[in-house]
Amino acid sequence: MPITLENVGIAVRDLEATIAFFTDLGLSVLGRDEVSGEWADTAVGLDGNHAKIAVLQTPDGHGQIELFEYIHPDAIETEPTLPNEIGMHRIAFAVDDIDESLAIAARHGCHPLRGVADYQGVYKLTYLRGPSGILVMLAQDLTKTTSG
Repeated sequence: MPITLENVGIAVRDLEATIAFFTDLGLSVLGRDEVSGEWADTAVGLDGNHAKIAVLQTPDGHGQIELFEYIHPDAIETEPTLPNEIGMHRIAFAVDDIDESLAIAARHGCHPLRGVADYQGVYKLTYLRGPSGILVMLAQDLTKTTSG
């Protein structure tokens, strides 16, 4: 049976701020909606499910994330995920220029957890805490040269 990854869903505290963060990094908004009703309750498994959603796509057209901000029931605040916790962990993006991407993230108040690492001269990478505490990994492939 063939299977493909459709998207990664992320509940957020502030949909607009999170959209701004990811669109500044280069994703584009494919669509927005407000969902509720019996079908939404059934699909999500949550009675009274009512949320604002947005689907964003990476520039290459392969990766999508679905962001949702709950209207009802109230969103439940949790502690941000730590890198060694079991469960949904992080979202990772390959970037052409990690310094430029980090400058964009910094404009949103998001900074590396500890700094930028060099993995054997192949990748420069870092984890940062994005909007709503989302762990975001940025990685630049150092084996790819940019023409200029």
